[in-house]
Amino acid sequence: MLAGGVCGCGKTTGGNAVRASTTAASTTTSSAPRKSDPAEPVPGVEATPPDHIPPNALACLPAATGNGRMTAASVSDPVAPRLTLPLPDGWNSAPGSGDVALTATGADGLSAKVTITPTDLEPGGAFLRYGADLRTANPGVQVSVEAAQFCGYSSQLLGGSAGGVAFADRITHIWTNTRAFLVVVHLEGPAGAPGFSAAKSTVMQQFAVVIP
Repeated sequence: MLAGGVCGCGKTTGGNAVRASTTAASTTTSSAPRKSDPAEPVPGVEATPPDHIPPNALACLPAATGNGRMTAASVSDPVAPRLTLPLPDGWNSAPGSGDVALTATGADGLSAKVTITPTDLEPGGAFLRYGADLRTANPGVQVSVEAAQFCGYSSQLLGGSAGGVAFADRITHIWTNTRAFLVVVHLEGPAGAPGFSAAKSTVMQQFAVVIP
């Protein structure tokens, strides 16, 4: 197991669309040590100041694609966002515990995990910390990073392989009325697994967000 860890969408409050982001950019990084350049923009960061959100607001509802089975994912923290995200048809899923909202397994040794973790970092800092922790836990890992904002939320798509394991992550910074959370949707499986590409196209999609 690896250590650590397209549809249109509008940000909604109470079901009313507010705005959508279609910005896209990508970078590729490797395990080679590199000093962080404060002037270099972090891919996928959306300049969205927190706003007061009504209780149980549907803050994001992506357009349906028909790709996958929509599945609820949440943690016990009462102020954490509640998600509904697509999983491949035929996959088995189960609620997690702690910061793990959901685990799922499919064919060909593939598995997915959703975590919802509180963070005191801004989106750019949270993304850089996640990437640094990923590289520390998996020496030699090669990671691609692509901007993937949606519904006004900062988000990235990561992908790569390490030690014969292929992985893909969607990491998203979500703020609530109380604090911010880093949501990680993680997919992994044996490198070269025949079903990985199809599973990735499903699991890495945008997801619905309800703010308690």
